[in-house]
Amino acid sequence: MSIKQIAAEKVQKCFLAGAYRLEAKKEYINELNVFPVPDGDTGTNMSLTIMAAAKEVSALSDASMEQVMKAVSSGSLRGARGNSGVILSQLFRGFSKVASKHDKLDTFILADAFNQAVATAYKAVMKPKEGTILTVAKAMAKKGDEVAGSMKDIEQWLEAVVTYGDETLEKTPDMLPVLKEAGVVDSGGQGLMEVMHGILDEIKGIETVIETPVVAAKKIEISEEEPVDIKFGYCTEFIILLEKEFTSQDEMELKEYLGSIGDSLVVVADDEIVKIHVHTNHPGLAFEKGLTYGALSRMKIDNMREEHQEKLIKDAEKLAKEQSEKEELEKTALPLKEYGFVTICAGKGMEEIFTSLGADVVIEGGQTMNPSTEDILNAIAKINAKNIFILPNNKNIILAANQARDLTEDKNIVVIETKTIPQGISAMIGFDENAELEDNLQSMKDMSTQVLTGQITYAVRDTNIEGKEIHNGDFMGMNDKGLVSVGTDKEKVSLELLENMVQKDSELITIYYGTEVGEVEANSISEKISQCFPSVEVELQCGGQPVYYYIFSVE
Repeated sequence: MSIKQIAAEKVQKCFLAGAYRLEAKKEYINELNVFPVPDGDTGTNMSLTIMAAAKEVSALSDASMEQVMKAVSSGSLRGARGNSGVILSQLFRGFSKVASKHDKLDTFILADAFNQAVATAYKAVMKPKEGTILTVAKAMAKKGDEVAGSMKDIEQWLEAVVTYGDETLEKTPDMLPVLKEAGVVDSGGQGLMEVMHGILDEIKGIETVIETPVVAAKKIEISEEEPVDIKFGYCTEFIILLEKEFTSQDEMELKEYLGSIGDSLVVVADDEIVKIHVHTNHPGLAFEKGLTYGALSRMKIDNMREEHQEKLIKDAEKLAKEQSEKEELEKTALPLKEYGFVTICAGKGMEEIFTSLGADVVIEGGQTMNPSTEDILNAIAKINAKNIFILPNNKNIILAANQARDLTEDKNIVVIETKTIPQGISAMIGFDENAELEDNLQSMKDMSTQVLTGQITYAVRDTNIEGKEIHNGDFMGMNDKGLVSVGTDKEKVSLELLENMVQKDSELITIYYGTEVGEVEANSISEKISQCFPSVEVELQCGGQPVYYYIFSVE
C-alpha cells in the first residue's frame, strides 16, 4: 500500500523508533572512536541528546505536527551533549522549522525539511569537515531532492535516501585519512544512519528487536492486564550490569527465584545486561539476588497500594517548585556582579582548583561525561552576573556551550573556547576583575593559547595511528596536535611526551595526576621529570581526573 502523506501521529512514532534504535546501538557507535582511548562517547552523546527529545515527544497525546516538532526541536536542543549531539540537535531543529508548518508531510516537504536540516547544522559548525555526520546528512538531502519528483511514495523515497546515506557513510574513510588509518567509518554518521534506519522500519511497519554487533536481545512478551486484587505491593525494576557470563541456566534459575517471591515477571537479557521487572512484597530480596550476577543500575520501586500516590507526587512537585522559586528569589537578592564563571572539568582536585580561581559554578564533566546544553543553561541561571564566561575545557563541549549562549537572553554569555583543562586554568589566571570585558576577553584568550597540554591514557584496542603501532593496553601520550608516544612503560611514555613539549623558553611544568595514580607514584614521576628538565620548575597537583593518568601543562 502506497503512503503518500504522513500525519503527526506517524511522525511521532517515526521519531521514537529512530531514537530507540540509536539508544540500542550507542555502545557500537562508541567503539568507532578514531583514537583507541577509553573515552569514545559519540554514541552516548547522540543517544542522550535524542532521548531527551524522545522523553518530551512520548509524553504527547493527540498532538499536532507543530507540537511534535516543537518537542523534537526543544528537547534535543536542551539535551544536546558533545559535538555530535549538538549537530544532531541542529539537524532536528532545521527539519522542524519546515515540518512544523504542515499538517501532513509528503516527499516534497520531507526533501525541503532535509535541506533545511543540513543548512542549519552546517551553520552551527565553524569549520565543517567532509567525511563526518554533516557529509552523510548532506548526501541524504541531495538524494531526497533528486527523487522527490519521481517518487511520491514515502517508503520508496525514504528507502532511496537511506540507501544513499549508507553508501556515503561507507565512503567516509576515503574523505578523512584518520578514519581510513583507524579502519572505521565516521561514528557520528553511523549514529545518524541508525536513526534513519529506525524511522524507515517504522514506515515499513517493521517491528523487530534491535540486534547489536555483539548479541541479539531476547524479546519477551508481558500481559498489560493487572489483577484487581494486588497480591504483591511493590513494582520493582532494575538492570543488572553483568560481571560474568549469564547462561540460559542462570536465566532459568533467576526467573524461578523471582517467580517464587512475586509475579508479573519480565526478564530481558543479553551478553552485557539483564533488565528485570517484577511485582513483589520484598524488593530487597530481588535486588540481593541480582547482585549475585553483577552491579545494579536504574533501580526503581513503586508502591502500588498507595491510594494517594498521585496526590503525593503532585505535592512533591509543588514543594519543589516553591523551593526553586525561593532559591531564585534568594539568588536575585544578591548584588549583581559584573562577571561570573561557568567551567567544566572532571575530578575533585580539578574542581577545587577552578573554585579557588573564582569559578562560580563547576559542572562535573569532560572527556567521558559531556554536559548537555541544559546543564550549562542551569549553571548560567545560578549566577547573578551581567557577563558570564564559559570555559568548556574540551573541544567536544564547545558547541554545547555556544548553544547555551545562544539560548540565553537575559545575560551576556562569552564562550572562551578552551579545549583542555590547562587552557581553562590559564584563561582564569588571565582574568582581571577590574578590567573591561574586551580586555579580559583578549587576555584570557592569550593566556589559554600560551599553554601546551599533554595527556597520558591507555589504548582500548589494537590499531595503527600516524605510523605508530598500538596494542590494547598500551600507554599513549598525546599533545595538542595528536599522538606522540606509545609503549608499555608509563613513565617512559610520559617523558617522551614531555620531551616533545618542553621548549628552550619553557619555565613551568605542572603535573595533574588522576584517580588511577597514587601519591607515591606521582611524587616519583615528578622527581624524574625534575631531573630530566633541570631548568624548568615542576609543580605537582592532585587533579583526581578519570581516564587520564596524567595531564601535563607546559608554560
